[in-house]
Amino acid sequence: MKKILMVARFFPPEGSATSFRTLRFVRQLSKLGWNVTVVTATPSQYERHDAKLVTTVPSQVRVIRAKGYDLWQWFQSWRFRRIEQQSAGRQSDAARKPAVQGGGSLRAWAREMVRRVEAWWYQPDVDMPWIRPGVKACLDVCADQRPTIIWANAGRLAAFRVVREVSKHTGVPYVLDFDDAWTVTSNDHDRRRPRAATGRIRRDMYELLKGAHAVVFRYESEAECFWRAYRGALQASRVYIIPNGFEAPIDRFEAPAGERCTVLYSGTLPDYRYDTLLSALGMLKEQDPEGAKQLLLRFVGEGMEPLAAEVNARGLSAMVETSGPTSFDEVSRLQREAHALLALGRPATMKGYELFAGAKLFGYLKGGRPIIGVLPPDETKQALIRVGVRTIADVDSVPEIVAVLQMLLAKWSARDLESLVPDRKACEAYSSERQTEILVRALEGVPPEKPFVPGAQPIPPSLREIEDPKWLEGGR
Repeated sequence: MKKILMVARFFPPEGSATSFRTLRFVRQLSKLGWNVTVVTATPSQYERHDAKLVTTVPSQVRVIRAKGYDLWQWFQSWRFRRIEQQSAGRQSDAARKPAVQGGGSLRAWAREMVRRVEAWWYQPDVDMPWIRPGVKACLDVCADQRPTIIWANAGRLAAFRVVREVSKHTGVPYVLDFDDAWTVTSNDHDRRRPRAATGRIRRDMYELLKGAHAVVFRYESEAECFWRAYRGALQASRVYIIPNGFEAPIDRFEAPAGERCTVLYSGTLPDYRYDTLLSALGMLKEQDPEGAKQLLLRFVGEGMEPLAAEVNARGLSAMVETSGPTSFDEVSRLQREAHALLALGRPATMKGYELFAGAKLFGYLKGGRPIIGVLPPDETKQALIRVGVRTIADVDSVPEIVAVLQMLLAKWSARDLESLVPDRKACEAYSSERQTEILVRALEGVPPEKPFVPGAQPIPPSLREIEDPKWLEGGR
């Protein structure tokens, strides 16, 4: 029996999207007879705790949890929970206003200073405290039952640091699995980091890529970016493409009952663009008031407060509902009750937005329902085109968004929503069974059936700076 040690910062009961990629691979590899051990982190606070997800981990899989936080992060988590409890106890917006009046700019300045210090201290990312305990846990596993291969998921870069150290001590080869374009793109934490530290992290990534048994990217465009950014670090024969996916089977479409056509968006919202969608709803309400009354957009997840405020300001409360995060089971239920699902993209101000395809997209494909895309030219749009979705609008075109919503309403009124469902056969390419076939090739060192061809993909316009030789030294 082949043994694999899987290192992933995010794993159930963590219910955020990042943990599902690892979970799918764990489940499929177990079915294929691999002996699977997972080393993960116990965080100071789960981003989205979902205890039921633990029951989906096969019983034969050994899961080892190493402490993944320090005293400062524990304090911040405690403080956040305390603030949440206090906020929940307030009964009205009027009760909240005094808490944000007076000294607001001073608090904002203090928060920014704290974030800046954290960016200087936590390198390569905020999961730095997990590296040492993670290495120790992995070495204990290797001493007890030496694995054939070590696999790491880049929910955060700290996992890559863990597997490299373990590989150095044991000689066991490692595979890097990217579920985000770390170092090529950047988040707020990265942008606050000193240039010298950024240069060190990029040079470290070069060595990580160079020493890997195999490297897995989500898209060919992503692989091309890393090929050019880290020239000489990758071997084309060791590059594998595995997008995010879902566990089969795909749900059969059954139009739910209801007097309104309901469109569901689930997941985190703050980093996504929805301004033109709200403008389109306003235009639809003005041009087709009867049609507007038949449409309901339901948003469920983190960071809904700004959207709710904007909806109220625009007078769209009758067309848009918002609610906070909920369990995976509840989201699945809401998805079955929706007539269509909504996909949004990142703003063009975000470097590397063209590489983005949210993990929830593939849950949408599993759902077997019509998908409305309000998108820039990114990987989400490309994936939807590949599976035959026709209800895609350019995020910068309000009239185009209105036209897509009207198409949905027309199909709903004619009871013909099934004609908008993505092509099932095309969607099956994203099933975890297909994805795991590629992963096994990467683990065993068998070349991919579809080889990566350097230079076949253009670099996204927002990332052209990675071709500058100074970029590797920390230039932006």
